[in-house]
Amino acid sequence: MTTSSSGISLGMPELPAPAYPDDVRARLEADAREVIARYPDSRSALLPLLHLVQSEEGHVTRTGMRFCADVLGLTTAEVTAVATFYTMYRRRPSGDYQVGVCTNTLCAVMGGDAIFDSLQEYLGVGNGETTDDGKVTLEHIECNAACDFAPVVMVNWEFFDNQTVESAKRLVDDLRADRTVSPTRGAPLCTFKDTARILAGFPDEREGAVEASGGAGPASLVGLRLARGETAPARVVHPREEPEHRPAAEEGEG
Repeated sequence: MTTSSSGISLGMPELPAPAYPDDVRARLEADAREVIARYPDSRSALLPLLHLVQSEEGHVTRTGMRFCADVLGLTTAEVTAVATFYTMYRRRPSGDYQVGVCTNTLCAVMGGDAIFDSLQEYLGVGNGETTDDGKVTLEHIECNAACDFAPVVMVNWEFFDNQTVESAKRLVDDLRADRTVSPTRGAPLCTFKDTARILAGFPDEREGAVEASGGAGPASLVGLRLARGETAPARVVHPREEPEHRPAAEEGEG
């Protein structure tokens, strides 16, 4: 259905999505063929193809979904159902840098809520909104599986650990000023469009990017090391001694 500028449904069917320009479509079709060839069933390539079209415009447009449907022999409804299910696919224009603040339980109590609230005020945007310069889209996100580094902020899915309100403000300032920013661990930062292309399965050609490493912290690996017998047996902590019994007269007081 189409909607008016005020957001009210007009009850009219939406026009078909426009096609990509011929040169863009030819380039994307060549990439799509490479992706589809990796799978025994072509429809299994839908997720990486959605990343591919996201790398073209910075979000998944109706045109992008139409392209995916065409090359995979699916309906646009089938593609839309997938694109709207996963939050990693943006449905509206977004910034060069997706700044996600973990607000799940541990990060929240360690300062994640305060970081997110402060960044909203500092940047003048709400959840899922983008700064006027098109640089930063702010969002709160669910657990990043990095609880031993809480509170965690992610930029284009790269980790920035042990953040504070002030360090998060410096981070977004640097991003907006195009200064070099290095994640705590993992590959160097690139734009969201470039990240989307990498997630589509194309190699990261930047020097040193593949060699960059990052992994879980010591607390996250304790269970694995125990399973491998790499650590000493867990120390048994005995219960605290029972408190001395108070005299009857004292127990009756109050």
